Amino acid sequence: MPQIIFGLIYLLILTRFLWPIDLSLWVKIVAAVLALAALQFHRWSELSSGSVFSPEFPRPVVALFNWAFGAIVLLALLLLALDVGLLLAIPFNGGVVSAPDQVRYGLAALAAVAAAIGVHQAMRIPPLKDLEIGIHGLPPQFDGYTILQLTDLHISRLFPASWARVVVERSNKLGADLIAITGDLIDGTLDARRTDIEPLRDLKATDGVYVISGNHEYIFGYDGWMAHFAALGLLSLENRHVVIERESGKLVLAGITDRASRRGGRPVRDLDAILQGIPNDAPVILLDHQPSDARHAAKLGVALQLSGHTHGGLIWGIDRLAAPANAGFVSGRYNVDGMTLYVNNGTALWPGFAIRLGRPSELTRITLRQAGAG
Repeated sequence: MPQIIFGLIYLLILTRFLWPIDLSLWVKIVAAVLALAALQFHRWSELSSGSVFSPEFPRPVVALFNWAFGAIVLLALLLLALDVGLLLAIPFNGGVVSAPDQVRYGLAALAAVAAAIGVHQAMRIPPLKDLEIGIHGLPPQFDGYTILQLTDLHISRLFPASWARVVVERSNKLGADLIAITGDLIDGTLDARRTDIEPLRDLKATDGVYVISGNHEYIFGYDGWMAHFAALGLLSLENRHVVIERESGKLVLAGITDRASRRGGRPVRDLDAILQGIPNDAPVILLDHQPSDARHAAKLGVALQLSGHTHGGLIWGIDRLAAPANAGFVSGRYNVDGMTLYVNNGTALWPGFAIRLGRPSELTRITLRQAGAG
């Protein structure tokens, strides 16, 4: 299916951009070849590492591919918008309307600039985003409790050790009570990413650094990666819960394996079982990489679910394309049958389409408050 989509994009570029403009045939051929090479980015990634999810080129090359790939996709969208406008203009013009070359050049320039901005936004160290979330029944001892959520770090050639080290340094300076990493920590095998992920060993929080899997952990060897996370000092919260205590107050932190665990003979996701034995009246915070099952969590009395996976939809305006696959939850805070769901835009994102426009990455500090207080 992706190759069909890329083929249609390429056809659109050929017929609605290269063919109509007044350029020499050789220039058009060279441009067509370069566009085809850029649209095969994921094929080149597969050749470099055996997986489309882990391009193993030098970081500048990965960034350049993302820019070129993104610019072509954005140009295709702009050309579609142009053609719709030309069709709508036919009744008012009394015949077929054409766009001058300058308009198409302008769209190409806009796409190139937007893609460059988008890649820069994707690759930067994420800015701090502060949230306050009210929780009914939160013990007064936990009013003001802070959780730093990191998610979708996608440690890779695009987000290497140097990037991870700065993220860790900024995270530690925030002095959070607890750090929750909600999946998709890596893109690549353990041998390829061992050095890049090493900075995560230095993450510190008063009540610990907890981690759950995302779907990408299953792509690159779930057992090996979860064991390595443990060796780094990250506390696995896969299919279990812990009780955090402050004097007589109690707060439950629960975690569940990713939906990808349903394949390959992994333990079945069973949130009912995970929540067995929790203290009465202790509010539950659930870590679940994908937001799709939020309504089920709400039915079981979860107070707050923290998720990622969607990358916020990447681009404002077309982010709704990600909604159907995620039960309508793409970016930000939702009230789901009385439960608060927060879908994080991500600390980073998959290096196979590293563009952000209007959906920024985030270093997310969540401060818990007693619902109705203040």
